[in-house]
Amino acid sequence: MEIDTPTEIQELSIPPLLEGKDVIGQAFTGSGKTLAFGLPLMERIDVNNKWLQALVLVPTRELAQQVGGVLEKLSKGSGIRTTLIFGGRAFGPQQDEIYRGAQVVVGTPGRVLDHLNRGTMRLDGITYLILDEADEMLDRGFAPDVERILSQTNTDRQTALFSATTPEWVHKVSNKYLKNPTVIETKSDEDEAGPDIDHVVYEVWREDKLNVLVRLLDEKVEGTTLVFGRTKHGVKNLGDKLERMGYPVDVLQGNLSQGQRDRVLEKFRAGQTPILLATNVAARGLDVLHITRVINFELPETHELFTHRVGRTGRMGRSGRAITLLGPADLPKWREIERGLGRVLPRITPEGEEIKPTAPRTVPGQRKRAGSFGVRRRTTVGARR
Repeated sequence: MEIDTPTEIQELSIPPLLEGKDVIGQAFTGSGKTLAFGLPLMERIDVNNKWLQALVLVPTRELAQQVGGVLEKLSKGSGIRTTLIFGGRAFGPQQDEIYRGAQVVVGTPGRVLDHLNRGTMRLDGITYLILDEADEMLDRGFAPDVERILSQTNTDRQTALFSATTPEWVHKVSNKYLKNPTVIETKSDEDEAGPDIDHVVYEVWREDKLNVLVRLLDEKVEGTTLVFGRTKHGVKNLGDKLERMGYPVDVLQGNLSQGQRDRVLEKFRAGQTPILLATNVAARGLDVLHITRVINFELPETHELFTHRVGRTGRMGRSGRAITLLGPADLPKWREIERGLGRVLPRITPEGEEIKPTAPRTVPGQRKRAGSFGVRRRTTVGARR
């Protein structure tokens, strides 16, 4: 695969995993977490035994396909059988792959649970279990399914959690699943080397966000642009508007069939689609190195999701730009996000004029309120020093 130098998360995670220890691994997006758990996984597989030995749980179909693709490359020529288990695809072929002796399954919780309930998959032979994007996997929405799955695995299994963000509650919940885990956090503060992403926030007070977005899309940039919206319906409507205006866009959102999602991603990965509009379904696991710009047309719900969204650019040592469009109604949510990030990002007007951080900001027509805060100047977040 022409990879000869480990990243930090790989260098720190691979040895304890090879020793059979449980691991909690946190590292910024694009730092090589899949290889960090994938290489030890391959070493743990007994090729001569044709039962299921390793399970990698991921939150989305797209991430399942990406992780599965990496593991397929790693296992090439080894005789190790890997298969993907997720919704939106026919149940029968997945069942056949399991019956033919799949030793590694990469899957989403819902479809894995379907197989367990139907008796088409057993997990009592699992010796190696990975929860990828652990913060989302252990969130309230996924936790019940994850717990049902874990209850059917061998308690002697080796378990690892990997994510770009590990909130404090992840560590608490992991106490239920892991045994004396080795905790690896490769980015302890904002001054350490991380993704080289230039952040900027546009204060869009007096005009429609769409007008600002169109001007941004008219700029000549190298590489591709990923635009995030909040809802499936909203992203679809935005895509329809931009398409009518003549922009070469595709839309990725949860209402698409699996075949449609695959075709959209295939075109985008190949560089045939210069602009991709997406919901948070693309915030995790979309590893496309030519994304040079991420635009938050609408804000995410949490600072963790913000981190995952902007982490689609600036991957594997490349630089990128993250642009956030901020309307008056977004201010309360944006303050929450900045508090979660522990930093204040630089703001400018749609015309490109820097907004001085000399006083608490207010929207025209609004009173200044106690508790508002100013902004300190910062040109990039996580840039190499």
